[in-house]
Amino acid sequence: MPKGLIIKALSGFYYVEEKETKKIYECRGRGVFRNQNITPYVGDRVTFQIESNDQGYVTEIDDRTNILVRPPIANVDQVLLVFSAKKPDFNQPLLDRFLTVIESDGLKPVIILSKMDLIESDELADFIKYYESIGYMILKESKYDQQSIDKICEVIDNKISVLAGQSGVGKSSLLNAINPNFKLNTDEISKALGRGKHTTRHVELFKVCEGLVADTPGFSSLDFRDLDIDCDLLAQSFVDFFVLGSKCKFNMCTHINEPGCAVKGKLNQNVVFDNRYKNYKDFYNEIKETRVIYQKKQKEK
Repeated sequence: MPKGLIIKALSGFYYVEEKETKKIYECRGRGVFRNQNITPYVGDRVTFQIESNDQGYVTEIDDRTNILVRPPIANVDQVLLVFSAKKPDFNQPLLDRFLTVIESDGLKPVIILSKMDLIESDELADFIKYYESIGYMILKESKYDQQSIDKICEVIDNKISVLAGQSGVGKSSLLNAINPNFKLNTDEISKALGRGKHTTRHVELFKVCEGLVADTPGFSSLDFRDLDIDCDLLAQSFVDFFVLGSKCKFNMCTHINEPGCAVKGKLNQNVVFDNRYKNYKDFYNEIKETRVIYQKKQKEK
């Protein structure tokens, strides 16, 4: 039976690109997946059975290298996080929230700052300097001209990438700039709400340059209740805290209440770092509270 890649999932159908011919087949999942509580995801490499009229059934799913629940996609090489400098305003807490999830899944994040022409040149300079110093790649974009498109293509070539970030920051605009034939919907920012409308409705892999990119629904929030992250291991998803943690007095320091904490020792020296620590502490308390609620519900059963 032929093998292929699921490039789109919509209304119970999986659109599989056959590996050799690149022809696309509209497939259903076999009942065995439902019985095993398995859902085929975009990005899955699968074996499928062709029935007729370019339709068929997914029969097997290859082992996955990774899987994201939100957005639902598998075998991702990297996540392109698009955040705007303005309209909507740059949101460091949400960026750190995304980075936490991406790092916990062992994926590579690439930060794309859009609409840089709407702010003064030094407005985000401290943020950019700090995040680059801890190892994050940051692409700074104003208009998507050919030079910036070439730069982005170098990053996504020969990879499966997820395009994610806050609503209204220009994710669909980026794909349209690279290939106008996409004609993705790019609604205007909602002036009344001060945030973008959710213009992308499903997950789909697009051929972009020499790679594949998934445009995903925009999120103005990301709920840790949907994710398997342990608060005691949260610091491992903050790359700068993880490095500093080796200098803490106690092994497995959570950087919350312990004395001799090297992370807390760096506070009040860098505004960006201080904001990042505040986000870390908020996430820690949120995850801990979620765990307490879950354990309480389990006891009540």
